Amino acid sequence: MFSKFELSGLLKIALKLLVNDKGKFYTLIIGIMFAVFLIMQMTSSFAGMMQRTSADIINVGAKIWVMDPSVTSARDNIPLPNYVLDAVKSMNGIKYAVPLYNGSGLVKLRSGKYQAVEVIGLDDTTLFGRPNIVKGNINAIYNNDAFIVIKNADYEKLDYPPIGTTFEINDHRGVIVAIAESPIGGLFGTPTFYTTYTRAIATLPTTRFTISYILANPKNDLEITSIKKQVKNLGYKAVTQQEFIDMNTNYYLFKTGMGTNILIMTLISFIVGLSVAGQTFYTFVLENLDKFGALKAIGAKKSDLIQIILFQSAVVGFLGYGFGVFLSSVMIALAKLRLANYASIVTAGNLSFSFFMVLFIIAFSSYIGIRKVLKIEPFDIFRG
Repeated sequence: MFSKFELSGLLKIALKLLVNDKGKFYTLIIGIMFAVFLIMQMTSSFAGMMQRTSADIINVGAKIWVMDPSVTSARDNIPLPNYVLDAVKSMNGIKYAVPLYNGSGLVKLRSGKYQAVEVIGLDDTTLFGRPNIVKGNINAIYNNDAFIVIKNADYEKLDYPPIGTTFEINDHRGVIVAIAESPIGGLFGTPTFYTTYTRAIATLPTTRFTISYILANPKNDLEITSIKKQVKNLGYKAVTQQEFIDMNTNYYLFKTGMGTNILIMTLISFIVGLSVAGQTFYTFVLENLDKFGALKAIGAKKSDLIQIILFQSAVVGFLGYGFGVFLSSVMIALAKLRLANYASIVTAGNLSFSFFMVLFIIAFSSYIGIRKVLKIEPFDIFRG
């Protein structure tokens, strides 16, 4: 009886049936490959954009961020009263706390061109959150009118200014004293300047309160929960770096059109792959009904036929997944070489999501194939 054959024999038969029609075999793989490619492109773009919207959070690197309770994203800028900083400094479990200013200004370049910039004001004493200096000296930030410029994809918008370049920012004189780099570039195409907190609030227009965020580090991580409660009792909100990143991501995902648009495109990609793979696999089964009928006639059980179908769909599914991930990764890598602002990144989440989508495609394809195969009767095959 066929059911007594070893499993390896079943799989060999399944593989021979699958690759016998090379046209259908390649069509199945290509269909899933492009579905995975599109899903990976959409989710990778979204992951990259979300990472860049959190660039300031990641680049500053504070363990605890104290902010107004109304803040929902990193672009919110709700100033805090000065007494909050003093209160946070005196809380149990706090190692140190410093102010951070985050605002925007309008720079007039020597060429006469105007350019909007982001200005981050660091604590004058500690310079906590300072960028990595690649040219110049961090101590030069204490010079008159001193600014540090970040050299990233938006650096060219400032006409590639070297150290010593002078400019006007909100009708104040500015001098570039150092060039730095940051781990993550911003999403919105705005060049970034760093300076001291005191100079930032003196240069840019501000409200009565000037502290954008309070950056705090606990004595140890066990104190974080207690610090959050103390800040909440004060009437404000304290979150960890990861919680702030998650809060920022949720804002763009659910409160802007960005998340909805990416979701729709991902679903379209999934439906395309599902329909192509399902239809092609069903056609493949129809064209091989006589072979499945012959296997059933010589003793193959329903479970044997199900194993064959599942194995065949798994082979094309995982091959399509592998090629799709490879193609997407290559495209992203090539795009980053040519486009400095390209934001896509491949993450474990992208890979996992695409993998589960492929599993669903495999399950759907297997189901429609199994339904047809289990209905065939050897008598009908041989009579035809």
